[in-house]
Amino acid sequence: MAIPAYTEKNFSSLEEKIGLAFKNQDILVQALVHRSFLNENRDFTLPQNERLEFLGDAVLELVVTKFLFDNYLNPEGELTNWRAALVNGKMCAQVAREIGIEEYLFLSHGEAKDENTKARDYILANAIEAIIGAIYIDQEYAAAEQFITRWIISKLPQVLEEGLWMDAKSRFQETSQEMVGITPTYRVLHEEGPDHDKIFTVGLYLGKEKVEEGKGGSKQEAQTDAAENGLKKKQWKGPKIEIIKRVPTDPIG
Repeated sequence: MAIPAYTEKNFSSLEEKIGLAFKNQDILVQALVHRSFLNENRDFTLPQNERLEFLGDAVLELVVTKFLFDNYLNPEGELTNWRAALVNGKMCAQVAREIGIEEYLFLSHGEAKDENTKARDYILANAIEAIIGAIYIDQEYAAAEQFITRWIISKLPQVLEEGLWMDAKSRFQETSQEMVGITPTYRVLHEEGPDHDKIFTVGLYLGKEKVEEGKGGSKQEAQTDAAENGLKKKQWKGPKIEIIKRVPTDPIG
């Protein structure tokens, strides 16, 4: 299937970045086609990436689950939290930016100009899952596992060291109670904008000390942002957790 000449994107350079040469490069290209692009380019010969994303999401979860099961003896609940931190949209978007996926995306003019970081991160995360699906179809499980291990499972030490398996509010609360014996509180400082598009500014406090502020489209988002900012300011990494690694003689189960 021929790729239209007007795309002017060098997908061989993307293959080099991810360390894989596709047998059928069209399936890699499809993984980068956002549905908005097709609304403006009816003659484009490839479909959007949502079906590949659906497949890649399942492959990603399986590979990460198998890795954690094979290498750690921690309880199921802890492994579930670790997995969630590795496969969530935030992590996938981070990986997409590290690879440099954004320049290869096929987006509508409106999406391309949109400076909403959260919306772009969502598109990037979906593209990573679609690429995983594309690798699985083009080169089967082992190649997909290799990609996931290199780009995503490699983040596990950071997840464990920085406590990223917990949400920011829980992380700040548990660490503040451990470090200074105080439970944090949050106060709404400002509200801006119309009712359908409000921006909240929330302050994070330890007793009378205002640690940081956060913004968001809801009070919950603003609190989470404040907690993330507070963790950075205090240089807190979250509560300690016992990591139980499997050794070769451990029984499976």
